[in-house]
Amino acid sequence: MSFGPALQSIVGVRASIPDDAFTAATLGTRREGSGVVIRDNGLVLTIGYLITEAEDVWLTTQSGRVVPAHALAYDQETGFGLVQALDRLDLPAVEFGTASQAEIGDPVVLADGIGQVVRANIVAKQEFAGYWEYLLDEAIFTAPAHPFWGGAALIGADGKLLGIGSLHLQMGRGEEISEVNMIVPIDLLPPILNDLLARGGVDKPPRPWLGAFSAESNGEVVVMSVAEGGPAARAGMRPGDIISDVRDGEIDGLADFYRKVWASGPAGSEVPIRVVRNGRETWLRVKSADRGSFLRKPHLQ
Repeated sequence: MSFGPALQSIVGVRASIPDDAFTAATLGTRREGSGVVIRDNGLVLTIGYLITEAEDVWLTTQSGRVVPAHALAYDQETGFGLVQALDRLDLPAVEFGTASQAEIGDPVVLADGIGQVVRANIVAKQEFAGYWEYLLDEAIFTAPAHPFWGGAALIGADGKLLGIGSLHLQMGRGEEISEVNMIVPIDLLPPILNDLLARGGVDKPPRPWLGAFSAESNGEVVVMSVAEGGPAARAGMRPGDIISDVRDGEIDGLADFYRKVWASGPAGSEVPIRVVRNGRETWLRVKSADRGSFLRKPHLQ
C-alpha cells in the first residue's frame, strides 16, 4: 500500500470568523482542521464548515511552515470548501481516486494536517441526512474513527484521494455500536470544481433553506432548534415540533423531508408544512430562503 507520498500534501487549516457572522454561534469563531492540496498552485480542498464566513485563513504544512490563504468557495450541497494559498506551498497535488469504486472492507487511511494517521477500513457506503438540511446519496463511513476528522483526507491503498472527513458518528445498535467517521466522496467534486473556481459557487439555483435543525427519532422528524432570524423561526416553528407533511405529502424520514422541501419550488417559495405540537396539528407557511444570503461572502484582504 502506498499511502505515504500523499500524506505530505495534507495541511492544517485554521480560520478566524467575525463575532457577528451568522455561523459564529453554532460553529465558533476559531476553527481548526485539515485540508489536502489538489493542485500544484496551492489549491486546497477542505470541509466547508471550517472556512464558512472566514475572515482569515492560515495553512500549516507538515514541516511546520505557516502560509496565509484565502477562503475561495464553499459548496453547501456537497459540503466541500476550497482554500487558495497566498504564498508557495511547494507541495504536490494529490491525485483523485474514484470513491464509487471503493468497496466495503477496503483498507484506507484518514490523515490530518498535524501528522496523525488512522489506519481504517470502509465499513459502509450509504445515504446520509444531516440535521443542518444536508443530504448525501452515498457517503463513505470508516472505522476506527479519527479523533480530528474535520477536513482530514481519506486516502486509498493506491495513494489516491477518496474523500474529505466531515463528521464523527456512532453507527450500529445495542452492543454493536462503533465510532465512525463520515466522509464526503471525492467523486462529487470534479463536476462542480470549475464553477467553484470561476464563480465561488455552482452555477445553478440555490436549494430552498428553512433554518430548521432536525433529527429523525423512531421514524419521526423532530425539530431540535431553529436558526435565529431564519425562515422557520419567522414562520413560528419551534423546538419539539414534529414535522409530518410538506405541502400535500406525508414525509417518511429526514431525507424524504429534505427532498420534498427542495422539490417544492425555488428558494423564496412558500412551503406549507404540517407540524404536530403538544399532540395538536397545525400548518405553518414557511417562506424558504437562500442560505447563502445569510452568510458573509469570501473576500480578499
